[in-house]
Amino acid sequence: QVQLVESGGGLVQAGGSLRLSCAASRRTFSMNAMGWFRQSPGKEREFVAGINWSGGRTEYADSVTGRFTISRDNAKNTVYLQMNSLKPEDTAVYFCAMCRGPQVSATSDTYDYWGQGTEVTVSS
Repeated sequence: QVQLVESGGGLVQAGGSLRLSCAASRRTFSMNAMGWFRQSPGKEREFVAGINWSGGRTEYADSVTGRFTISRDNAKNTVYLQMNSLKPEDTAVYFCAMCRGPQVSATSDTYDYWGQGTEVTVSS
């Protein structure tokens, strides 16, 4: 069983920044792609960003491209999501997830393990 623990959420004004972290318990963390998803009240969960096993390839949702950056530190079993120029529409619970394989994926059903989520609120 893999545990994923997110941190770094909070309340921020529009235009501000937050950095989310996700620590994984798995020793073979470096073999799996990782992703960030989010869910707002009344909406379905959506893909935000993904990163492959090495960190050499990333993928972003159109809505966050140019504002968010995903990265990973395999030595620390941690993946990050740097969020800049935040907008009220970015308000959501953000989930970290571990992909079944090493390649980046935007499809939620390719992810086997999920964190409990961290809440991000962007005020206007």
